[in-house]
Amino acid sequence: MASVDSTGSSVSSRLRSGDLLHAGLAVALLLGVWNVGGLEVSTDKVPSIEAMNGSTVLLPCTYSSCIGIKNLYFNWHYNDNGTMIKGVEPKVSVYHERVEFVGTSKKNNISILLWNITFEDEGQYICFARNPKEKNRNHSAIYTLIVVDQMKEVDNTLTTIIVSVLGGVIGLVIIIMVIKALVVHFLLKDDEKNKECLVSSSGNDNTENGLSGAKADNKGTPKA
Repeated sequence: MASVDSTGSSVSSRLRSGDLLHAGLAVALLLGVWNVGGLEVSTDKVPSIEAMNGSTVLLPCTYSSCIGIKNLYFNWHYNDNGTMIKGVEPKVSVYHERVEFVGTSKKNNISILLWNITFEDEGQYICFARNPKEKNRNHSAIYTLIVVDQMKEVDNTLTTIIVSVLGGVIGLVIIIMVIKALVVHFLLKDDEKNKECLVSSSGNDNTENGLSGAKADNKGTPKA
């Protein structure tokens, strides 16, 4: 009986360990799905922009989430010097006279416009967002603004040379193809003319041979 009890206890312990393993796997999967489908905040494909002093600049920021978003809280920070704009749309508060909120929740957009920029506006702008459905986890993205006195002229010399060379090569290929087509056309015409000449000359030869044969027959016929 003791052996049976020991066997039963070992089986039950194995079952408990198996349940714990399954529970751990389930939690890990849930955490993985949570991380994958959670809120994502991004600025742009290019995380920085170079703009002229005195111009107006769009600072882009968008967000997305596979688990849904409700009452998204967001704000913009500049060089960690305080908040420029914050709120939960449509209640948005702006704390800078040259900043305008141009985003919309319909397009998951919380972008802002910065008017009449100066050299003092150069630096990092942090787009921050918090989704209540994720237990208020924080997400952010950084966008860098570089202010210049004048835009750099892009040297397109190499591009112009490459385009010119490619255009010349393509033009040369087209000319060669046209010349080849013309040559083939004239050669085919000459072949047709030669064939016609051969046919006509062979016909003339046969006619002459027939006439001479007839004359010969007439001469060889004896008189009655």
